[in-house]
Amino acid sequence: MAFDGVTTAAMAAELNKRINGGRLYKIAQPEADELLFTIKTTNGKTERLLISAGASLPFIYFTETNKPSPMTAPNFCMLLRKHLQNGRITEISQPGLERIIRIYVEHLDEMGDLCRKVLVIEIMGKHSNIIFCDDNDNIIDSIKHVGLTVSSVREVLPGRKYFIPETQDKLDPTSDIDFDSFKAAVSKTAQENIKAIYNTFTGFSPVMASELCHRAEIDGNASIAANSDEDYKKLYNEFCRLMNDIKTGSFSPEIIYEDAVPREFASVELSQYSDLEIEKYETMSEVLENYYAKKNSVTRIRQRSADLRKIVSTILERDYKKLNIQRKQLSDTEKKDKFRVYGELLNTYGYSAPEGAKSITCDNYYTNEEITIPLDPQLSATDNAKKYFDRYQKLKRTEEAVSVQMKETEDDIAHLESIQNSLDIASDEADLKQIRDELADSGYVKKHVGKKKGERKMTSHPLHYVSSDGFDLYVGKNNYQNDELTFKFANGNDWWFHSKKFPGSHVIMKTGGVESDKIPDRAFNEAGALAAYYSKGRGQSKVEIDYVLKKEVKKPAGSKPGFVVYYTNYSMAIDSDISTLKLVEE
Repeated sequence: MAFDGVTTAAMAAELNKRINGGRLYKIAQPEADELLFTIKTTNGKTERLLISAGASLPFIYFTETNKPSPMTAPNFCMLLRKHLQNGRITEISQPGLERIIRIYVEHLDEMGDLCRKVLVIEIMGKHSNIIFCDDNDNIIDSIKHVGLTVSSVREVLPGRKYFIPETQDKLDPTSDIDFDSFKAAVSKTAQENIKAIYNTFTGFSPVMASELCHRAEIDGNASIAANSDEDYKKLYNEFCRLMNDIKTGSFSPEIIYEDAVPREFASVELSQYSDLEIEKYETMSEVLENYYAKKNSVTRIRQRSADLRKIVSTILERDYKKLNIQRKQLSDTEKKDKFRVYGELLNTYGYSAPEGAKSITCDNYYTNEEITIPLDPQLSATDNAKKYFDRYQKLKRTEEAVSVQMKETEDDIAHLESIQNSLDIASDEADLKQIRDELADSGYVKKHVGKKKGERKMTSHPLHYVSSDGFDLYVGKNNYQNDELTFKFANGNDWWFHSKKFPGSHVIMKTGGVESDKIPDRAFNEAGALAAYYSKGRGQSKVEIDYVLKKEVKKPAGSKPGFVVYYTNYSMAIDSDISTLKLVEE
């Protein structure tokens, strides 16, 4: 979700609550487009406020982390220190529902006179900026300079007057808007309900407009022209409720997850995502810090695993083609028995074939039917029989060789698909290193010889969950961990779970000596759901899971990492919902 006006309102309310009246104790600029303020509050606490005007990831939130600063402070940072160091924050405001926060600071100048300055924080995607102004809104400086060559709408340069650009004739949703004005504004142009809302009102993102439609129980993708008066009334009522929540500071910060990856964040409840995993927070800062940290982590791991993903997908594509060729070759050998029968029948009836005959018709004593056998007129019946036997032997040898090759190719594909699944599960550098080691040990990539100086040792561990009934569940994040869990960590009477048809993780349920008939069905279902979730079948309505006592699981000699066999098992079909399980941070 974009950092919209509603999120900005939640952050403005939080800023007012936590730092209004406080003093700017330290000012740092850890990145070219970031500021980090340390603030002594009126109740004696120390708060850190991190502000970013980054084009791809602008934000403002409180953090516990202290980021290192450059040895020499940038000019903008030095300017802020000169004017604002030890200044007192007197007011924090948001104009309308704009993505703008104004922080007013009182300080003493060189003459000891009381002065008032304002720091304007604009959270506007690639147009984000941090602008320092005097009390008459004259720009003193900004973290990004914007000239006419960059923007024909507004210059952001020292000496220029600060103003908010026109927002395409959008209305301020925090102003008093009656039903008739609301209806007239959103129905002005023929477009979808969602677009009509966010194109009409300042501060609304598509997600928030969609949420408004969902709450009003109308189709957000339907044309606004199709709305009845009742639809408009429901939409207006929900609009008023949302505006009332914003004005009274009734926020409900949350992050929505899909497949364990942060999908959206919001300062109000997003009822449209009630079927997904939702994590509630006390403050908007916690939401933003966690969301950006997790989103960045997922993005970073995806980027850093891109080379491994490409290697695996390239080899897999080659193996898929090889398997298709081998299947065709095996299919061609199916006629080998026909040539053997031809040879045997010619040895029996060949004497009756005239010299130079192109075929012979005789009884097939295997089927008691007549059969016509093609002949090479240049060869005798005996030589024709030998020719058919030779073709039979050649196809038989081909069948045996191709069958072995197919098994090897299928094993390679299964192994590589399991590595693909491991890459999907990987959450940090240690996981990627273990996967790279497996690829190197399997001969797919070159091994890294030795350890670089200063390189820290990275350790990857299996995931640890606790079931609703208190049973410990462990999930291997790659094939090496799968082998470790199954054959070194698990005891014989622990339970082992794995997806039947899809590559996936080994899941171990530690029984702690509890007899199997005393373990609740819910524990088995939750362990099965975990095996479904950490498999390629994740997202399907039902995934077939095999489960068996660990002592029944064997590893064939010389088999690939993660490969096991078992000859007796139970099965279940279950979805991949693991919301009832608790992840233990190791």
